[in-house]
Amino acid sequence: MLVMERIEPHLDWEQIDTVLLDMDGTLLDRHFDDYFWHSYLPENYALVHDLDVDEARHRLRREYERREGTLAWTNLDYWSEVLGLDIPELKRRVDVLVAVHPHVFDFLKFCREKKKHLCLVTNAHPKTLQIKMARASLLPYCDQVVCAEEIGLAKEEAAFWPLLQQRLGYDNRRTMLADDTERVLEAAHRAGLAYLIHVARASSRTTVSFSRKYPSIIFFNELLPRE
Repeated sequence: MLVMERIEPHLDWEQIDTVLLDMDGTLLDRHFDDYFWHSYLPENYALVHDLDVDEARHRLRREYERREGTLAWTNLDYWSEVLGLDIPELKRRVDVLVAVHPHVFDFLKFCREKKKHLCLVTNAHPKTLQIKMARASLLPYCDQVVCAEEIGLAKEEAAFWPLLQQRLGYDNRRTMLADDTERVLEAAHRAGLAYLIHVARASSRTTVSFSRKYPSIIFFNELLPRE
């Protein structure tokens, strides 16, 4: 496993009231999404449209790239219509691959014990959230859950964060965000969030990739106070 030098996280938990957590790649192993979008969906798309799998994968990749970083990218209804497939049903067929990253529950329990306001903030479509939470019981730990669709913008967009702050009422100076996507952290940084954490191991099947701009972790136990 290739491990680059990283910026170490240093958190003063007495200065943090609100914890914002991304879902896919942050709390959940992104292997499920990578497998679905890059293997399972192309195979089914090829069958329906009588294509070679490699050609199907190439066509889908072009579609993905055009919409990455927008709400359309995570909108299951949009993809169902565009591709002529029942995307939620296909996801349910392989939902056994939905998995929580190691040490996530320890971190969530710590936040609850310290009475931090814990919010799941995700670009995922509500139908995706429903499918995944049926497999990964994260919601009992969360005070609030916000899907980007409710805000009307993706998290990569700078205007998302002031709107989220208005909705949740947190103090930027006392709020932590953990996310595996640097573009999201950059947008949050521009909005004034004080504590930004990059998750460097989004998928259990890929190499660790530390951020050059933000403190990075591999597992969430790295954010827990040391004895």
